[in-house]
Amino acid sequence: MRITGGHARGIRLKAPKGEGTRPATDRMREAVFSSLGGSVEGCRVVDLFAGTGSYGLEALSRGAARATFFETDRAALACLRDNVCATLRSCQLDTDTAKVVARDVFSLHADSPAYDLIFIDPPYEIISTQIGSIFTKAVGAIATPDARVLLELPGDLEPEIDGWFLLRRIGKAGKDKPTVAIFERSTIARSES
Repeated sequence: MRITGGHARGIRLKAPKGEGTRPATDRMREAVFSSLGGSVEGCRVVDLFAGTGSYGLEALSRGAARATFFETDRAALACLRDNVCATLRSCQLDTDTAKVVARDVFSLHADSPAYDLIFIDPPYEIISTQIGSIFTKAVGAIATPDARVLLELPGDLEPEIDGWFLLRRIGKAGKDKPTVAIFERSTIARSES
């Protein structure tokens, strides 16, 4: 697994052994960032359920201003910290450009920093039961008014999130196929239609 574009293109990312972390594939990240295009530049990014940090690190490599990574698994945190250091070094960015937070995403609150681009790649087994809570308790506390939320999920799920509009999906539908759903707040999406 590598960074697929930008200043850190080609940097290998470490992942913990075992089934506990399911990193986003290079192909999926390429498709997501192709869809986002230049809009990533200058964004404040957060990677929730970060694992290896592949989404947030890809954003930094492609010009995001800052990135914060939330992860609680010890093995994933060790790999994440190494991946952050390697990417920052490759991009020649200051260490304060990225922050690793060893805390649960449900601990976020209204006083937390706000983000323009929010990546969510939770364990698949919690998506159907907790995605509403993730948006209500975590995303709602940290999203800027015009934030975009990118949620990786199984291709057979069609989540409807109160207050959020599904702009598009990236990837093929199917139970064992990962897709990324891109959301904006309902009021933003309607005003642009």
